[in-house]
This record gives sequence, C-alpha cells and structure tokens, in this order.
Amino acid sequence: MAGKIRQYFSDRKDDIADYSGGGVVGKFLVAVVVVYLLVTLVLGMIWSSEPEGFSVREHTRSVANEMQREPVTGFATTVTMIRLAETLLDKSGGYISNDIFPPGLWLDNMPNWEYGALVQLRDLSRAMRKDISRSQSQSAEDPDLTIAEPQFHFDSGSWAIPSTEAEYRRGINALKSYLDRLSRPEQPSAQFFARADNLANWLADLETRLGSLSRTLGESVGKASVSDAVSNINPNDPLSEDTMGEQVKTSWTKIDDVFYEARGSSWALLHIFRAIEVDFRKVLADKNALASVKQIIIELEGAQGDMWSPVVLNGSGFGVLANHSLTMAAYLSRASAAISDMRDLLSRG
Repeated sequence: MAGKIRQYFSDRKDDIADYSGGGVVGKFLVAVVVVYLLVTLVLGMIWSSEPEGFSVREHTRSVANEMQREPVTGFATTVTMIRLAETLLDKSGGYISNDIFPPGLWLDNMPNWEYGALVQLRDLSRAMRKDISRSQSQSAEDPDLTIAEPQFHFDSGSWAIPSTEAEYRRGINALKSYLDRLSRPEQPSAQFFARADNLANWLADLETRLGSLSRTLGESVGKASVSDAVSNINPNDPLSEDTMGEQVKTSWTKIDDVFYEARGSSWALLHIFRAIEVDFRKVLADKNALASVKQIIIELEGAQGDMWSPVVLNGSGFGVLANHSLTMAAYLSRASAAISDMRDLLSRG
C-alpha cells in the first residue's frame, strides 16, 4: 500500500510542477496588466495637459535671427501658423486624435482640443491661399500655399497609409518654403497683402465659427429652440401667447467635448491675433481697429484661464455649482462681438 502511494505521487510530480508553474505565470500576467494600466493612467493624465502658450513676438524674432532674415510683413503670421501646427504634432503625447492604443485611445478631451486648434489652422491657411497671398481675384495662387491648405484639411483621424502626422508635416514644410520665399532679401517670390479686405474676409468666417461654438456651449443648460418659437407665432393675432417649443440641450456626454474644442480654438486664435496685431498693425491703426484687436486678445486670454476642477462642471446658470461651458461661452461671445466691431471698422473708407 505504501509503495502504491509513493508511486501515485511520483507519477503526479510533473503535474503538480506544471500546476504551480501555471499559477506563477498567471500571477505574472496579472501584475503586468496592472502595471500597464497604471502606466497608461499616468500617461493619460500627462498627455491631457494643454500646451503652454508662447510669445508671438519673441518667437518671430527668434526664427528671423535663426534664418538671418528680416521679419517682413507676414513673417509673424506664417511662423505662428507653423508653431501651431508643430505644437499639435510635438506636444506631450504627440498627436492623439488618431491613436488606436491606450492611453490615447481612451482620451477624449485632448482630441477635441486638437480639433478646435486644427479648425482655426485650417481656416487661416485657406484665407492665406485664397485672399492674403493674392493681390486680386485674377492673381495666381501661391504654389506652396496650394499644398499647405489641403494638407491641413486631411482626415484628422487617419492612423496609417497615409498617417495624419505625415500629411500635416507636408503642410508645415510647405509653409516653411513659403516663409523662405516671402523673406528672401534679394527677390521675394511670395506675397503677403496685409489689407483690410483680406482681414475682413477671414474675420467673417471666424465670426460664424465662434457663434456656433458659443451657442453649443450655451445649450449646456438647455435653451428654447428659436426655429420652433418662430414657427409657433400666429401673425394674425399679436396678443396670442407664444409657444416656445422644445428645449435644445447639449447631451451630457458631449459637454466636455464642446468645452475642450472651444479651449483649443481659443488657444490657437489667441496666438493668431497676436500675430495679426504685428503684421496688420498699419491697417489696424489706419482704421482705428487696434482697440478691437486688444479686446479680442483679452477675451481669448480669459478663455485660457487655469482649470482648477478635474472635470467640466455643468451646474445650472444660477445654481450652486459652476458651469464651465457658460463661462467659456461668455468669453467667446464677447470676442465675437469685438470681431464684429473690428469688421465694421475695417469696412469703412
């Protein structure tokens, strides 16, 4: 009997070793997964940090000295566009919107921030190609800007073949080529026309952008539908009670998305207007529009205030908790009003 017992355990010695080894492997895999999740969590927090602003004037002087060129009209705007595009690609975590692995896959605030900044870069690159680099409607388009503008309009979520980053790099290189030709001392072969009409055309598009963002931000607490209210008016009875219709409200799952898109837009616009203040200074002074530019910059600086809350709060308009969306909407609405005043000043003879 004792011999049979010894034989039984001897036969199963290998099985016991295999079972113990499997337990060790399992524990090791669990530890690896836990460490991986902790690392991605920390990386996600770091990558969600918004990039710092920069001084447009100092950056313009630095690039001009590096290129050994004079900062001609249009230099500040162009180097600012390049810096904005490079920030999208080179900030902490790189470009996140097309990530297919954690932690970028899990993040949504930074991709929306990136999209907001990208929209402003796209709009300005289109204005550069369509108006600012051309003397009149029959003038030829700048060859570098015809490359840069569509490159920045490439799909923002493409991961590979081709990747979004590669296409945006081509746009950046085209802007650098345009800058080199614009600032060439012997014979510049690129143009930048800092005229009132060119600036006003871009401002008109920008005003609609900010108006849309402001409205969506304001709808975080729900608003009556204007179209429903108008359709319910009885024109034959002015004393009849108006029916406001259903409320329009931004979905609670989209509130932080809209907020960070507005943060990205205002970050990019803050630097763009600082560059415009440099390149369009003469026409702004002639049109008495410098005060409007200063007002826009002040409002955009306010929209970039530090976020002390870990989440975007959505309290009611006059409730106990803050409503970050309404605060952002207030800044953008005042900036939009200043843009409207600026357009009016630029259109005057």
